[in-house]
Amino acid sequence: MNNMKQIIFLAAVNGFLVVLLGAFGAHGLEERLTQARMATWQTAVQYHMFHTLALLGIGLILKACPDMKRLVASAWCLVAGIVMFSGSLYLLAVTAISVLGFITPFGGVAFLAGWAILAYSMVKE
Repeated sequence: MNNMKQIIFLAAVNGFLVVLLGAFGAHGLEERLTQARMATWQTAVQYHMFHTLALLGIGLILKACPDMKRLVASAWCLVAGIVMFSGSLYLLAVTAISVLGFITPFGGVAFLAGWAILAYSMVKE
């Protein structure tokens, strides 16, 4: 599978997951979590969705411009950000293990790197 197809596949999988997790939060966790922990879950869902759409956009740009190789690095940074940022927040919301909050900023840095590489790619390639 080429890079473009991998990235669009990852966007599709993450799109499925974010809808599933959003619905689970709204219908399965609403009665079980405190308001603060529900807000944490919602933040995870929002950032997960934003960056899933960004992955899809990167995949579509790669389809049109397959020589923009830096975009692959951008996509992988976004995937890492989803796992670390949203993943840690999902776990924090359901477990209340506060040490998980230590991982979240690394996911934020991965998101920033992904966006920076995307911007750089648009200027340089």
